Amino acid sequence: MTAPTPVEHRPGGARRRPAAARLRRLPAAPVSLAAGAAVWEAVGRTADASALPPLSTVLDRLVEATRQGTIASSLADSLVNLALGLVISLAAGLLVGTAMGRWRRVDAALGVYVHALLAAPSLVFAPVFFSLLGAGRASIVAVVVTYAVFVVVVNTAAGVRSVPPHLVEMAHSYGASERQVLVRVVLPAAAPLIMAGVRLGVGRAVTGMINGEMFISVVGLGRLVTEAGGRFDSAGVLAVLLIVIAVALAALALVQAVDRTVTRWVPRTWKEER
Repeated sequence: MTAPTPVEHRPGGARRRPAAARLRRLPAAPVSLAAGAAVWEAVGRTADASALPPLSTVLDRLVEATRQGTIASSLADSLVNLALGLVISLAAGLLVGTAMGRWRRVDAALGVYVHALLAAPSLVFAPVFFSLLGAGRASIVAVVVTYAVFVVVVNTAAGVRSVPPHLVEMAHSYGASERQVLVRVVLPAAAPLIMAGVRLGVGRAVTGMINGEMFISVVGLGRLVTEAGGRFDSAGVLAVLLIVIAVALAALALVQAVDRTVTRWVPRTWKEER
């Protein structure tokens, strides 16, 4: 009985192996997006449901709204609301989270409130902000902050607590002050977990932005969603949804760029394993 032919000597084996290698080298994200777009288009055309128009129809509606100028003006309003809410959320979240992680008394005093508000549905505070601040930008920014700040606080506190005690003790033994320990030891060591909280906060902030604009003050991209929903215009709603997703992805890409700078001391292999 003759031995089986090795794979490399079989007819076509040399061609199949490079083909598989090329498939492995394809970037996963674009391939996944292309596959999702193809499925959306196919389902939209075969299902014949008004609630799920094909992707091509949604893109046509998006191009039409862009040419009319409604997208640009609404997007500008939404980006201002998002930027203000994120700045406040990050400043308050990093400050409170660092204090909670570093000092037990602060954690004992504020921890119950932070975890309770993190678990509570953030949108229920919208009527409160509307009553206190009116139907303006302040109320929308407050909703964005409510969505984003508490997850930043929790992750920052967890990151500060996870710093190995011997690093702090070594810094104190060399005469470092509490401020120097915090700035030069604790925060750099906690940076990976802190940036994870910032990424989560950015995603929640975008959700808070669109919800605040829809339920408190009908402006920005929320206004477009509300108007399209009132007309039962599924293509218009999905077109605005694509813009919202693009805003979220752009904000996350910016945070990831900052993350790579802040955590450049973390070994590359460890980042890839995450």
